[in-house]
Amino acid sequence: MTDTISSAPQGLTADQFRETTGAIAASMRQVIDGKDHAIDGALVVLLAEGNLLVEDVPGVGKTMLARALAASIDADVRRIQFTPDLLPSDVTGVSIFSPATREFEFTPGAVFANIVIADEINRSSPKTQSSLLEAMEERQVSVDGRTYQLPDPFLVVATQNPLEMDGTYALPEAQLDRFMMRMSMGYPDPEAEMLMLRQRDAENPLTKIRPVVDVAGVARLIAFARRVHVSPLIEQYAVSIAQATRAHGELRLGASPRATLQLVRAAKAWAALQGREYVVPDDVSGLVKPIFGHRLVPARTAVGTRRSADPVARILDEIVSEAPVPVADR
Repeated sequence: MTDTISSAPQGLTADQFRETTGAIAASMRQVIDGKDHAIDGALVVLLAEGNLLVEDVPGVGKTMLARALAASIDADVRRIQFTPDLLPSDVTGVSIFSPATREFEFTPGAVFANIVIADEINRSSPKTQSSLLEAMEERQVSVDGRTYQLPDPFLVVATQNPLEMDGTYALPEAQLDRFMMRMSMGYPDPEAEMLMLRQRDAENPLTKIRPVVDVAGVARLIAFARRVHVSPLIEQYAVSIAQATRAHGELRLGASPRATLQLVRAAKAWAALQGREYVVPDDVSGLVKPIFGHRLVPARTAVGTRRSADPVARILDEIVSEAPVPVADR
């Protein structure tokens, strides 16, 4: 078995895949200092056709990450600033009566873009938050009985502040389940923070970013990652982890079938980024927390325990450690 991808889909070679994804990552690093895990996560979600939720305290670069990804791709990008007075029609669009034609004409909302930055999504009302549900899952919007397809590829990158912040509304489980991955930026280390002070004192580094790939190129990258091989043993491994969350006594809500599907898709994207044509168990286990964590609801008994500050993370660690690891990957 080779260590590099040898069976590339038509129109894109393994070298071209690595060169393009590396260029996107390098472009984002011009803005995001010392946060390779965040850049890797954003790339995985992009290649796996998911949606990304970045949750952290204010000022650590959540929106900057989303804008850096968008600026690195020559695509239609829209930013929606979620506020308490934002209406669902502002997101999806509205039908307006035209005196000239004497008919209602649909005016697309801000969601009609390849990359939608939903900034501080949990500062809007639940009604407005739910306007993204259909778009995030089905890549379409229904308004006044008519359905409109969204551009392809389509990606929502949402940011939110922790729920204990004033003026926030918790995202419902149905919407959290539509995010492939949730991650945190974290505070920068001292060296990265010093570099930020020097580089951003006079100018915004976002102005230096130039697109390194267009929409058609992103579609080829996605098709490349989609063809990464997943053996039945790896599929069984992913399913066993998901099943364990549903049967765990300290969890009130386990991982959905959608979560299992997205775990495998993300593992394929990560394997492609590592230069492999196949998924290994570590690809799956390493992504369990960011993909399952926000979907699970702990029971009260788990929340009340002092065994861990984050009961969901502890439970997932236990489940992964007890899951039978496949001996062969093909």
